[in-house]
Amino acid sequence: MGSTAGKFIVVDGTEGCGKSTQARMLHERLSRSRGGENVLLVRDPGTTRIGEQVRSILLNPDHGEMNMRCEMLLYMAARAQMMAEVILPALGQGKLVICDRFVSSTLAYQLGGEGLTAGDIRLVADIAIRGRWPDLTILLDMPPQASLGRVKRAMDRIEQRPIEYHEQVRRNYLAQAEGDPAHYRVVNADRDPEVVHEEVLATVNYLLVTR
Repeated sequence: MGSTAGKFIVVDGTEGCGKSTQARMLHERLSRSRGGENVLLVRDPGTTRIGEQVRSILLNPDHGEMNMRCEMLLYMAARAQMMAEVILPALGQGKLVICDRFVSSTLAYQLGGEGLTAGDIRLVADIAIRGRWPDLTILLDMPPQASLGRVKRAMDRIEQRPIEYHEQVRRNYLAQAEGDPAHYRVVNADRDPEVVHEEVLATVNYLLVTR
């Protein structure tokens, strides 16, 4: 996991599962208990000036011609900037970093596109993130038919893909958790947000006590 002193937690999941809400709730709760300056919330892609520009390119429905390898590399580019500019310095100061999406998203959304393998994605990711993988990834799980129904705004380029694609994304997420139970926890997101939050918080508190 690297030698940095802080803890790195990712909240991830399918479109509309509530990950941004849960990441924000977790940040607010831990900020109260640990001191606001010691807990940092970031989003992937984004957070940095460069990352936000890359995000706008990635999610713009006008960019329908974008191929999957370009898509994967753009996500990694934004990630590399955020790691260098924000996450690694914060971890080095002993802070707790909560990230809304991370490499786990790429391993779910771009896996298999144009022949991309998990090995390909992890190899590029390891370069982008300088080998600093999350200490814990919380996957908020629910059927895509239900989660996409929660998206009330205009859908972005990724959200507009067919339901079969999103069903495969869910399977890819669950396969990650099954393959690495030491660093993943699956939480049923198809419940009241407060109930989900309490389980997420308990999972994170257990990590902070035991590792």
